[in-house]
Amino acid sequence: MTATAPDVGTAAGILRLGNQFCDAKALLTAVELDLFAVLDEGPATVPELRRRLGLHGRGFGDFLGLLTALGLLRRESDGRFGNAEGASRYLVPGRPGAVGGFLRGAHLNLYPVYGRLAEALRTGKPQAQGDFTALLDDPVALGHFVRMMDGLTQGLGAELIAALEGTEYHSLLDVGGCRGNLLGQLLVARPELEGHLFDLPQLEPFFREYLAGPVQAGRAVFHPGDFFRDPLPGADVLVFGHILHDWDAQQRQELLAKAYRAVNPGGTLLVYDRMLGERSDNTENLVASLNMLLVTDGGGEYTVAEIGRQARIAGFCTVTHRPLADFDTLVICHKD
Repeated sequence: MTATAPDVGTAAGILRLGNQFCDAKALLTAVELDLFAVLDEGPATVPELRRRLGLHGRGFGDFLGLLTALGLLRRESDGRFGNAEGASRYLVPGRPGAVGGFLRGAHLNLYPVYGRLAEALRTGKPQAQGDFTALLDDPVALGHFVRMMDGLTQGLGAELIAALEGTEYHSLLDVGGCRGNLLGQLLVARPELEGHLFDLPQLEPFFREYLAGPVQAGRAVFHPGDFFRDPLPGADVLVFGHILHDWDAQQRQELLAKAYRAVNPGGTLLVYDRMLGERSDNTENLVASLNMLLVTDGGGEYTVAEIGRQARIAGFCTVTHRPLADFDTLVICHKD
């Protein structure tokens, strides 16, 4: 199926756009129900799936029909349903590049607050219930958040290594790297690399479980702390991935100054976020910026020019940038 944007020059197209939240909710609900994992075991009929998922049955056939119309499922000639190619590749847990963990987190954290977008625009205040501190005290919710962050870094390791080609480095620090999904990719690709991760203390058990082998071999080290209160450990390469957009411009400047002090002489800072103005279609990155409005006190996406200017103020001598993955932009900052 080839997805096309609704024609907003027509009443029907405007109505279609206004109802696309229904499509999104269908996908998020299918992930919540583990539908794609169940179908990975093989195609099944509506009654078989209803029993296996423990559902009532009313509306379920229409639900599967909608997912089929959206291109997520396929219907066999005998009436059984199976995963479409994209769903099989990206929505079955455990597959390389799977994004279901991110969608689960989005379902829990982002979908509810979009109902209060008007209030956020009126007040400029986040609309999420509670704050990140409350999340840290709930291991189950924190586990969902961890897997959500994994979904944002799948496959980025190879692209970051390509961006560092020609740069000599022996140590790398991922700031706010959660349980180490990105760091793990880098350690696999560079067996000689010394990896470090800096994040809040509550993330350390997830890190040690996820990177047990590199931790035991002394190649992966967790540094607990708060990057606004504590100094950052030194490294040849420092990474801010999907971190700076959580904060306002003044806080970003403070973090860049800390990064400059932490990067070893001759080293490099890598910054990636969904920066604005770098893609011909900015829709996804503008949505990401609204996400920050809804869940942070002052965050938002920013432009390459803005972060480049701040990096130079912090002391970095050269700043370049390149596209990264589908929607991110990577800014590369060198220190003399």
